[in-house]
Amino acid sequence: MKLLNLLIGLAVVSLSLPLATRAALPQPDLLMQIYFAGAQKISAAPNSVAFTNEFCSTEAVALRNQTAGKLSVWLAGWLQQHAGATVPDGAAKLRPLFDDLQSAEFLLEMREAAGGQVETAIAIKLPPARAQLWEANLKPFFATASFKPAGGWLIFDSNPNLLGLGNKLAQRLATPPAGWFAIDVNWPKLAQWYPAFKSLELPETQLTVTAPDNDFRINGKFYFPENLTINLEPWRVPTNTIHTPFNSFTAVRGFAGWYRSQPWAQSLQLSPTPNQLFMWSMPGPPFRTFAAIPVPDADNAVAQAYGLLSPIFYLADGNAELMAPIVPVQTNNVIRLTGLPFAGVVFRPIKEASGQFLLGEAFPNTPRSSPLPPELFNRLATKNLVYYHFEVTADRIPQLLQMSQLGLTVTRHKQLDAASASYKWMQRIGALFTYTDTEITESGQAELTFARKTPGIFTAAELFAVANWLEAKDFPGCDIKLPPPSERYKQAQQRKFHLLGPTGH
Repeated sequence: MKLLNLLIGLAVVSLSLPLATRAALPQPDLLMQIYFAGAQKISAAPNSVAFTNEFCSTEAVALRNQTAGKLSVWLAGWLQQHAGATVPDGAAKLRPLFDDLQSAEFLLEMREAAGGQVETAIAIKLPPARAQLWEANLKPFFATASFKPAGGWLIFDSNPNLLGLGNKLAQRLATPPAGWFAIDVNWPKLAQWYPAFKSLELPETQLTVTAPDNDFRINGKFYFPENLTINLEPWRVPTNTIHTPFNSFTAVRGFAGWYRSQPWAQSLQLSPTPNQLFMWSMPGPPFRTFAAIPVPDADNAVAQAYGLLSPIFYLADGNAELMAPIVPVQTNNVIRLTGLPFAGVVFRPIKEASGQFLLGEAFPNTPRSSPLPPELFNRLATKNLVYYHFEVTADRIPQLLQMSQLGLTVTRHKQLDAASASYKWMQRIGALFTYTDTEITESGQAELTFARKTPGIFTAAELFAVANWLEAKDFPGCDIKLPPPSERYKQAQQRKFHLLGPTGH
């Protein structure tokens, strides 16, 4: 739900911006469609417990207000810079509109017209006084816009002479989409006028949120501009190493081709490139988290991993990119990251009946006490399964809090402040979360299908990512890096690691 404000902000700024042509399925001219039933309508539903917990608590309202305030300032500046709309007190004029976009039912649509121009239309259900406020506050930003009442709705159209989207939205008001929230976003097209999206390389995304009971159901599709090359080889599960009880389990396969193509991954390429990954965590200490990848020769994989990790950590330490010196040390075919506080990160080979694996662990594993449940293998047997994730979210949140805060500190990023609105919101809602279950399957040559059952929209890891993003100093950017260390400190680090050398000996 917190992503909603950003999406709306991006939608409102799209007046008549030129965009390069790029095909997108299933609607080539579509940039964005959003339907939101509105907090007022949803809160009155008998099955709204999950929604009110995450969206309407005191902590959630404080975070919503903070986010809306930041977006208002950013959006006013964006319009001034890119659309020439210099409006005195622009942020103050936009700010109350974000409140309505959270509480009121609305439909939004953005499409590309002839000549590369973009038309945006919003139909929002408002009382007369709020409709008048919208018209008065938006007119200074949009010289060509129209504002029309329609039976309790206000229809805003940024440029009705292009596609007439406002009139088309008005015709749909009698039968709005089912569910509470629906979105269809063509991220590649949006990235052409908001470049921050480009690095994410997101495909066109369709998602719907419903709540047939006290849990959310999130279902959708990912449409790619080119056919996927996914090799869904049979699962190779390290059944002797993974064991119950676990409070999270992740399995993903078919990513080798994608991984080889990523520039950031070029310095982390094992040969042959792994095509499966398993991650799991166990209750108790926060660092009982593990990862395993199937490899042809585990001993060789350890040697390769050491050769890849050593120069990376050596360079990062020497450049003072890490808060504390961290050095990989290999002893008896085991790699240990020395200098990392609290966690004991180790990489080692394991050999089982199902094959050989490179195992990474942040805390020593325990012997297997019981076999994995048959239900797990039933889920992995789902046809064309690419990704499966299960977690007890309430258990994972406190574990990931400590792990993420340590990771942020060590890599010279700002920790999530315990006094921040995001932290308080996360702590408020986290204890009420139960099981979150997610799967992604290949459903076409250029299509993946997404399905999730959850009490709280996000997994624990996603929740921390969103919380840190919302607290970023340049939000809706995501800069959480700490100020660079002094030159004196850098020089001391460089002298130290020049003597130490990249091998850690």
